[in-house]
Amino acid sequence: MSRIIKIFDTTLRDGEQSPGCSMNKEEKLEIAFQLEKLGVDIIEAGFAISSKGDFDSIDMIARNIKHSVVCSLCRAVKQDIQAAADSIAKAKHKRIHTFIATSPIHMEHKLRMSPDKVIEAAVGSVAFAKSFVNDVEFSCEDAGRSDRDFLVKIISEVIKAGATTINIPDTVGYQTPQEFGDLIKFLMENTPGLDKVDVSVHCHNDLGLAVANSLAGVMNGASQVECTINGIGERAGNAALEEVVMAMKTRNDTFKADTRIKTEEILRTSRMVSNITGSMVQANKAIVGANAFAHESGIHQDGVIKQRRTYEIMDAESIGLKEATLVLGKHSGRHAFSKKLKELGYELEGDDLNKAFERFKAMADIKKEVSDKDLESILADQMYHAPEIFKLQYVQITAGNTTRPTACVQLEKEGELIEETRTGAGPVDAAYRAIEAAIGFPIELVDFSIHSVSGGTDALGEVTVRLRDNGKVFMGRGSHMDVLVASSKAYVAAVNKMLEFRGIQQIEKV
Repeated sequence: MSRIIKIFDTTLRDGEQSPGCSMNKEEKLEIAFQLEKLGVDIIEAGFAISSKGDFDSIDMIARNIKHSVVCSLCRAVKQDIQAAADSIAKAKHKRIHTFIATSPIHMEHKLRMSPDKVIEAAVGSVAFAKSFVNDVEFSCEDAGRSDRDFLVKIISEVIKAGATTINIPDTVGYQTPQEFGDLIKFLMENTPGLDKVDVSVHCHNDLGLAVANSLAGVMNGASQVECTINGIGERAGNAALEEVVMAMKTRNDTFKADTRIKTEEILRTSRMVSNITGSMVQANKAIVGANAFAHESGIHQDGVIKQRRTYEIMDAESIGLKEATLVLGKHSGRHAFSKKLKELGYELEGDDLNKAFERFKAMADIKKEVSDKDLESILADQMYHAPEIFKLQYVQITAGNTTRPTACVQLEKEGELIEETRTGAGPVDAAYRAIEAAIGFPIELVDFSIHSVSGGTDALGEVTVRLRDNGKVFMGRGSHMDVLVASSKAYVAAVNKMLEFRGIQQIEKV
């Protein structure tokens, strides 16, 4: 019988720390609901002490999630632990996750604490966390570069203090699978009490080994894996949940372990996180990439036609992938539209359904075919945005090889229409200059990307932009069959997120 490995998802905490992947409260709650639907055991909702916004997001998730454990991260500091406890107070199932660095380089240069003082702080923090919740996780930050005998000592002490999960992170992605697996095995064999608690692994992808290291941990006794959707996270990211889960499911003969994840929800979860964060998945990404189940080689195609197992080791349906087919058009009614959305996993009602239907009909009047990907894109465009302080009313652009690109845009703010015209190096540059003039203050654009949602010259274009304001990056996305309109929508969406974060509702035009 397979062991059940707990899946600890940290998309909302470690994943959000990826540059440009910040999310507002509503977006975090939307992802949390989907993670619960996916079957995640523990949702690390954030780092409560880091900001009021993070605290409020964790609190909102704690109040709404009913089945998954809601976890808040904190340093081994009383003030942090108190904030974490307060943020998850309303959760049905709750966990406090506290950590302190244990490697010589971190203890000496970052903490400036002796090993004995680190143990004292760890034990005290676990004991304090235990006064609030029964479920306490303790992490040895940078365990991969820590002295093994010291790890045995500190882990045995925090277990005595009440820790119920011990996390062994490869914080800087330095370990190889053989080394990391051997570390887990050593700790399992030499640490008193470790067999009575959950052993977790949290691996980063700096050398591209996060998933391999996590699975090596499972092979050597770990009972929990910490990961993120699409592998987003600090620097090169974390272990990708979908890869860890599908590796155990597909190669159960090797790992003899499985999870409670409902794998049919993987693709939808991946796309939701991409749409909300603007962090798109590369085409050749394992499991959820556009090419993961695609075959171009004639030899491969011939094999798949004869027997799919010749070149496919997984069923596409097992991750929720279905062939995109045209089942809706300009003559389709609201009932058929609503039914199709439910097939795709979207439960829309009332005004939300009406708005989505209007957007669909507008697209169907222009496009000959409306695919599932088109529908998902317009839904994402509708669902994931900040309050519209500025609304894009229209954009008109003139460009060509003998004409200087010129853009005229009209924005609405509190019922007032603001119109500006500007020229630029290209049509998008002209549009962004005009929008900046209409908004009335300078904006720093740090990233612009565009991709086609589906094939064909009438494909829906999806644009993602990132703006920087006072060191913080804000993402905006927009979709439209006219990529210049999509570009303008994405820019305005990012500006609205920036203004929401600032807390400014009244902006006087300069």
